Amino acid sequence: MGTRQLLQLVLLQAAWEVGSGQLHYSVPEESKHGTFVGRIAQDLGLEVGELVSRRFRMVSSSTGGGGGGRRDYFEVNVQNGILFVNSRIDREELCAKSPVCAVHLEVLVEKPLRGFHVEVEIKDINDNAPVFSVNEQNLDIWESRSLGSRFPLEGASDADIGTNSLITYRLSPNDHLSLDTQGNHEKNKPPELVLKNSLDREESPVHHLLLTATDGGKPELTSTVQLVIAVLDTNDNAPVFNQSVYEVHLLENVANGTLVIKLEAIDLDDGVNKDLSYSFSNVVAPALKETFIIDQNTGEIRLKKKLDFEDVNLYETQVEAMDKGHPPMVGKCTLLVEILDVNDNPPEVSVTSLSVPVLEDAPPGTVVALISVSDKDSGDNGKVTCSISPRLPFKLLSTFKNYYSLVLEEAVDRERVSQYQLLITARDEGLPPLSATSSILVPIADVNDNAPAFPQPVYTVFVKENNPPGAPIFTVSAWDPDLQENAFVSYSVVERSVAEKPLSSYISVQSESGKLYALQPFDYEELKLLEFQVTAKDAGLPPLCGNVTVQVFILDENDNVPIVSPHHSSSSTSSSIRSWAAAETSPLQLVPVSASTGHVVAKLRAVDADSGYNAWLRYELQEPRSPAVPFRVGRYSGEIRTTRPLDEADGRMQSLVIVVKDHGEPALSATATVSVSLVESAQAGQSDPQETGVSEGPMVDMNVSLIIAICSVSSLFLLVIILYIAMRCQPDTALMYSAGNHTLVCASEVGSWSYSQRNSRNLCVGEAAAAKNDLMVFTPNFPQSIENGAGETQLVPNLCGTVKPTEKKGRASLGDS
Repeated sequence: MGTRQLLQLVLLQAAWEVGSGQLHYSVPEESKHGTFVGRIAQDLGLEVGELVSRRFRMVSSSTGGGGGGRRDYFEVNVQNGILFVNSRIDREELCAKSPVCAVHLEVLVEKPLRGFHVEVEIKDINDNAPVFSVNEQNLDIWESRSLGSRFPLEGASDADIGTNSLITYRLSPNDHLSLDTQGNHEKNKPPELVLKNSLDREESPVHHLLLTATDGGKPELTSTVQLVIAVLDTNDNAPVFNQSVYEVHLLENVANGTLVIKLEAIDLDDGVNKDLSYSFSNVVAPALKETFIIDQNTGEIRLKKKLDFEDVNLYETQVEAMDKGHPPMVGKCTLLVEILDVNDNPPEVSVTSLSVPVLEDAPPGTVVALISVSDKDSGDNGKVTCSISPRLPFKLLSTFKNYYSLVLEEAVDRERVSQYQLLITARDEGLPPLSATSSILVPIADVNDNAPAFPQPVYTVFVKENNPPGAPIFTVSAWDPDLQENAFVSYSVVERSVAEKPLSSYISVQSESGKLYALQPFDYEELKLLEFQVTAKDAGLPPLCGNVTVQVFILDENDNVPIVSPHHSSSSTSSSIRSWAAAETSPLQLVPVSASTGHVVAKLRAVDADSGYNAWLRYELQEPRSPAVPFRVGRYSGEIRTTRPLDEADGRMQSLVIVVKDHGEPALSATATVSVSLVESAQAGQSDPQETGVSEGPMVDMNVSLIIAICSVSSLFLLVIILYIAMRCQPDTALMYSAGNHTLVCASEVGSWSYSQRNSRNLCVGEAAAAKNDLMVFTPNFPQSIENGAGETQLVPNLCGTVKPTEKKGRASLGDS
């Protein structure tokens, strides 16, 4: 194969030398496949029909210094001998910037061997626009550069040749730079920028310009590049705050370290010329520097110390911002920090004047105290309202701002409430509200508006007759709810006549203690009831009085012996009765011998000046009874009857001694002798009591009534004893007990004891309980005017001598004798 190739080359060279023909064609670059180039067979003088038989073939090569290499850009159609474009031809790729670009074709035919040289020139078209090496060109210019300064730029390149590669430049419109393009058309000289107006970085730190390159082809092709002109800074601007005065509102209760404000100044310079340092002015007060701190790098001002609106409510200072240029420049602003109040101070209450005590008869509207309130806060936090609690007979009146008068709103009564504890509350209108309180003690002064009052309108006292003179029988006690001299009570007895004697001869009262004394012994048979009034008078001005009625019932003692009266007459005089009793004999009683068992021989009649048990008489024979005595006496009737039929053995005459006893302690007795004579029936008929017509009915009726009364008294006495024992079981000496509508009072030399149904109370006074012989029952008939329902009513006078009903304000008790 090597020998054959070498032979072909030798033949080709020989044929070239023999033929030495040459054709020249031209075709524009970028022609499409099949573009007609020339009739190469015809132009070479070859027959189209022989091209195949003579083995027509073509080899190509290029000239012009391009890097296209050997490619089949052209092809010959052997059927018609036409040369056409076989593949795309790029002149710039094939020949680069060579002014002449051609493709050389070597054509060979055989029979005979001949070679032809064909040159196809590639014509340039404007298919390449100018190209900049970068999309953006950066240029730094100091803002201090002088006018006319020149700044070269990197130009564009165009792959085309000739006119198509001639480039012209233009610059986008601006106020500071222009383009110098002189001589660019001839030499494609790089463009230059010329400074026509001063640059100001603070006005425009960067200028963006557009540089356009245009070639000379038809049509023209263009390309652009972005010019970024950075204006370099010089320290020609001072820092500037965006406000000359800053106002900040800060609550006084914010925590330490709270950010107050972040100040920021602007320096139009760049680099270190715009690096700022913040500080307070040197003329700032030390108190402000103690309260606030500033970060010199960030301009943040923070709270350093707790705020107090009531101490300082406004801070004013100057803040400086200094750059780091050479020389440094300073900017200033004013900072106003207004402290806002929070409700952190409670109101304060002070009593500036207190007029106490207050008289209980002071009229409504009386000024008791002057009160002032204050609050260190401001606005609603400092608005204070005052109130009083609890609901009392006082009120607050606002006189003027933050001043109040405490006045009496309604009448007061010292006996009901002696003093008032007032709580004055001051409350502000903050959120949340704060309050303060002040306590005021208002004592009520006494006036003499209450008369002495007894616990009950009537006292019932029982006193045994024959009492020792001068012994206390009872103690009355009145209560006056006033104070001091208004409550100092003295007692006196209202004078009147008793049985034509002055009351003062019977009773006296100790003025201070209220003890009642019997000045003389009482005699039940002469005086059974002593009723009088005791007056209690206070020492006020004017004095007031109260009265109470005292009923002294004289209790009977067994101080009278029974008296036996003659049985022949029911109307015997007292003198005859006394004479008969003294004789202790009775007229001769005639009894018939034929009298049967139970025959009434005689009937004794005895009386006793005492009462009750002391007047309850019983009859009995003095000698012990024996079967030999044919007579007996009725225990309570006094009738002497036969106990068996009589006979001569009993004798004609018998004397019967009858003893008459009362039931007192000790019992008193009297004796009577009855002489009995046995007679025949005719004689006895004249002296038989049943036949003489003497009436025995009144005496019998009196004894029956007396027995009934004694039984009733015994029953009541038993009831009283039971109640008394029950009360003695209580731990106190003074006892209360309710039962019935009775007033029971016992009196002795050492004290008294009473039981009252009306007042539903028992009161026992004394060192020991009275014995059963000291107790009696009495049911007084009180008038309806002194009864009450829910409470007690007593007779209380306004002034001494005037009595009216009034409601009791307190509880009274009987004094201990």
